[in-house]
Amino acid sequence: MESTLFVNINIYTGNPTFMKIIECVPNFSEGRNDNVVSDIVSVISSVQSIRILDKEMDANHNRSVITFVGEPEMVLSAAYLAIKRASELIDLNKHTGEHPRFGATDVVPFIPLGDVKMEECIKLSQELGEKVASELGIPVYLYGEAANLDWRKDLGNIRSKNFQYEQLRSSINEPKWKPDYGPSKVGPAGATIIGARDFLIAYNVNLRTKDLEIGKKIARALRAKDGGLTFVKSLAFYLEDKEMVQISMNLTNFRKTPVYRAFELVSLEASRFGVSIAESEVVGLIPLDAIVDSTKYYLQLNEFRSSQILEKRMWE
Repeated sequence: MESTLFVNINIYTGNPTFMKIIECVPNFSEGRNDNVVSDIVSVISSVQSIRILDKEMDANHNRSVITFVGEPEMVLSAAYLAIKRASELIDLNKHTGEHPRFGATDVVPFIPLGDVKMEECIKLSQELGEKVASELGIPVYLYGEAANLDWRKDLGNIRSKNFQYEQLRSSINEPKWKPDYGPSKVGPAGATIIGARDFLIAYNVNLRTKDLEIGKKIARALRAKDGGLTFVKSLAFYLEDKEMVQISMNLTNFRKTPVYRAFELVSLEASRFGVSIAESEVVGLIPLDAIVDSTKYYLQLNEFRSSQILEKRMWE
């Protein structure tokens, strides 16, 4: 999206109305019960002018991702209502899944679109954190650009495969784990991580193997912090229903590390172990330019421009 100013033409007067738009992509620790997730979606969509763009559920990870956009104050209200409803419906003591999790509402990022400043999303993160802590009694950790502590900028430093809800419950009274807002006490809704960040692509590649150790080696080769691709975070999971190992990635800057490069490195590393790729998938939404980059790479469309896409030209 190239501008923060969405134009809504009034069909009666023809006058344009301009709005600032922010994206919010909360992750909830429920991916198997559609009634619960639909209930959360309904409270989000009940807020005036909020537009739901996507709902993704993953039974293996037992996690759902909802994407919505709207004006800043409306996005704040919708996010709060979603966190409140999730805390009423999801009990972390009964939750199991492949994906690490801290709370019923696990992560709530605000993403600036177009010319919206990151500072505006940071301010929303702080306002939401204070409200969730004071009114719901849920501990809140700020991450990303909103982090108060440098080590909390990286989500993986807060919540990981080796440190999630169960570990936080026994460690929250330690100085290191003091929340940014709220009590040093973890209830059934766990804690919530709230922050501001740039656009992120959640991208998974499934391998034709059941060997999780192979997956872990491939994920390690991909990760930026282990010497892999810049702007890539990755983990390996075993998918029971598909009997495959999944390489789950977050691409935090698709312009500098495009999707096709991540895919090609997975393929290259997998070939070392005699493993082939079964499929790949995008979780949630992906910018059109990211698809165009991969299309140009694989079809060798060196001079291709996104402006050549029919649907894009129709809506310019």
